[in-house]
Amino acid sequence: MSSQSLGTGRFLWHMAKFRPWIYIADDFLYTAVYCSQLLPGLVAQQAFDALQHGTADPPTIAWLSAAFVGTGIAGAVANTAGITIDNIFRFSVSAVLQRNMLAEILRRPGARALDRSPGEALSVFRDDVEHAENGTDWTIDMFSYGVFAILAMVILVRVNATITIFVFGPLIAIIVVAQIATRRLQLSRAASQVATSRVTGALGEIFGAVQAVQLARAERGVVEHFRQLSETRRKTVLRERAFALLTGSVYWNTVYLGTGMILLLGARAMRDGTFTVGDFALFVSYLGFVTEFSGFIGLFLSQYKQLDVSVARMLALMRGGATNVPTSALLDPTPLDLAGALSGERPAPEVETPARRASGHAAVDTLRRVETTGVTYHFGRATSASERAPGIDDVSLVLRRGELTVVTGRVGAGKTTLLRVLLGLLPCDAGEIRWNDERVDDAATFFVPPRCAYVPQVPRL
Repeated sequence: MSSQSLGTGRFLWHMAKFRPWIYIADDFLYTAVYCSQLLPGLVAQQAFDALQHGTADPPTIAWLSAAFVGTGIAGAVANTAGITIDNIFRFSVSAVLQRNMLAEILRRPGARALDRSPGEALSVFRDDVEHAENGTDWTIDMFSYGVFAILAMVILVRVNATITIFVFGPLIAIIVVAQIATRRLQLSRAASQVATSRVTGALGEIFGAVQAVQLARAERGVVEHFRQLSETRRKTVLRERAFALLTGSVYWNTVYLGTGMILLLGARAMRDGTFTVGDFALFVSYLGFVTEFSGFIGLFLSQYKQLDVSVARMLALMRGGATNVPTSALLDPTPLDLAGALSGERPAPEVETPARRASGHAAVDTLRRVETTGVTYHFGRATSASERAPGIDDVSLVLRRGELTVVTGRVGAGKTTLLRVLLGLLPCDAGEIRWNDERVDDAATFFVPPRCAYVPQVPRL
C-alpha cells in the first residue's frame, strides 16, 4: 500500500474489513429488508388478478391477507435488527478513525502536534469522519439495493420486458451524469471543507484569546476577520449545495421521465390485453422502490467522489507535514474496548507501564544520574548563512538523584525546548542522553511514567 495516497475504493474495503462479521450481518439484514419489499407486489399481483378473473373466494382472500400481514411483520423485524447492527457498525467506523488519528497526533513530538488550529482539526474529526462513516455505510445500502434491483428486474422482465427497460433505463443516464460531474464535485467539496475548517479554527482562537483581544482593543478587527471567513464559507457551501442540488435534480427528473413512460406503456398494454390489472399493480408497487434505487445510485456516486477529499484531509491531519506516516496508520483495526466500559459493567483495560529491568542486585531503572552531552535542536532552518535557526546548541548537564535542578534564562532562551528534547517531545538533532550511564536511544518511549513526570507551562488534561 502506498505510504502517501489512499484511493477511495481501498479505504472503503479496509473499513468493511474492520469488523467483517458486523458488516456481513448488516449486509444480510438490509438485503432482507429491501428484498422483503418485493413480496407485497407479488401478493398484490395475485390479489388483483383474482379480482379481475372473479376467482377471489374466501380462502383465497384469507391467504392473501395473511401473506400481506406476514410480509409486513417480516420486513419490520428485519428492519429493526438491521438498524441495531447498522448503528454498531457506524459507531465502530467513526470511533476507529478518530482513535487512529488522535493516536498518531499524540505520537508525534509534542511541539509539533498540530499543523493547524485546534478548531480546524476538530472540523476533520467531526465532518470528515462523518462523511467517511456515511460513505462506508452506504456501501451496505448499495449492495442490498443491487440485490433488490436484480431480483425485481428478473420478476418484471418475465411480465413485460419492454416496460422493464424503461424502469431501469434511467440508471444509465444517471451514471453518465455522475461521471461528468466528478471533478466539480471534488473541487466544491474541498473548498467547502477548507472554509468550514477556517471558521471553526477562528472561533477556537477567538475564544482562547478574549483577554488579549480586549487589551489590544482589537474587537472590530477580529469581528471583521471572522465576518470575512464566514462570508467565504457561505459562498463555498452555497456553491457546493447548488451543484449538489443541480446534479440531484438531473438524477430525479431523469427517473420521473422514465416513470411517466412506464405508466403510458402500461396503460397501452392493458388496452391491448397483454397486461393484466395485477401486472400493473406489480409494476406500480415496484416503481417507487426502483425510482429510489435509481436516485440513490446518483447520490452514492456523488458521495463516493467526494469521499476522496475527506480521506485526504484525515491523512493530512495525521501526517502534519511529515512523510513517514503510512496510510495504514489511519486504517489499523485497533480494538476499541468500549463494550461495558462506559457503563461501568466492566473496567477499562489497564494501561501498561514499563517493566523494571533487573541487573544483579540493583535495579538499573532506579534513577541515579541523568546526563546530556552536546544536545542540539533547531526549529526549521536559518534564514541566511550568517544566522542560526532558533533552538538550543551543545547543551550538557547532569541531574543527580536527590538534587533539585533549576534551569534559568531569559524568555526564548530555550528552557522549554531543552526539557522537551530531554523528554523526547522534540527530536534531538545532535548529542546524546544517558540514564545511569546507559545511552537512551528513544527518549520519547523511555521517559514515561513512572520514570518521569512532566507539568507543562499551561497544564491541561
